[in-house]
Amino acid sequence: MTEPAPRSRRKRMTGKERREQLLTIGRTLFAERGLDGTSVEEIAAAAGVSKPVVYEHFGGKEGLYAVVVDREFEKLLGLVTEALNSAIHYRSKLEKAALALLEYIEEHPDGFRILVRDSHGGTGTGSYASLLSEIAGEVEHLMAQELDRHDYDDKFAPMYAQMLVGMVALTGQWWLDARRPKREEVAAHVVNLAWNGLSGLEPRPSLDPKQRRKERERMEKRAEREAAKAAKAEEKALAKAERAQRRQRRSGEPEAGGAETGVAEAAPAGAVAAEEIPEIAAEPVAEAVTEIVPR
Repeated sequence: MTEPAPRSRRKRMTGKERREQLLTIGRTLFAERGLDGTSVEEIAAAAGVSKPVVYEHFGGKEGLYAVVVDREFEKLLGLVTEALNSAIHYRSKLEKAALALLEYIEEHPDGFRILVRDSHGGTGTGSYASLLSEIAGEVEHLMAQELDRHDYDDKFAPMYAQMLVGMVALTGQWWLDARRPKREEVAAHVVNLAWNGLSGLEPRPSLDPKQRRKERERMEKRAEREAAKAAKAEEKALAKAERAQRRQRRSGEPEAGGAETGVAEAAPAGAVAAEEIPEIAAEPVAEAVTEIVPR
């Protein structure tokens, strides 16, 4: 096992190199323990320097923490802003922004944990809440254009921007520890909900436009098959109903005839139908009387 080189033989760091070393060590400790749980002694020991060196570069752990937070803030904001501006179609903008956040979380988990901790007041504006507000400001402009394009009232753009950013941000916080499914799949599902809404969710969302087109074609064919199946079932049901009606009519004919006979039998006794009355020759009334009553 190689022994560590004596202090006198170690390569001496420049001020810039030492500062970067302290920032790297500080980021790891702050992500694990937070600002309050980390001491200057621990930072100095991990860097192999004395406490005065930390104070010399940052004035204390608070100063170091503030620089770490601001760096991570600018890094993530830059990634998301670039993603929003690198695409033309609005869905692509949303996809790239969601993926940028998840990529940052995957590649810089310590930085994201520090941002999510909600920075102390002494660190200025570099908190996760202020970061989300900055991103929402970028999204608000895009939302206003999209709402206006659909003839919707763009005064609601700030509200919709907060909704979208909040949905992606909270999903990112959850995924920081879950890490399942893969980031591309998570981004696809986030965009699926944001773009299509609950009533129009895609069964198999994807960030690949070709894959989405194939999925749409598959769903259209499936819908056609289901429509044909439903039409065939309806035809069968109608035919069955018609057969039932014919059987009912056939079984009901004798009963209808009997009912008519009953009505005829119920007529008053001695009553004779009009067509059964014979024609009577016109005779003088006197002759009729003479025949009946002898003179």
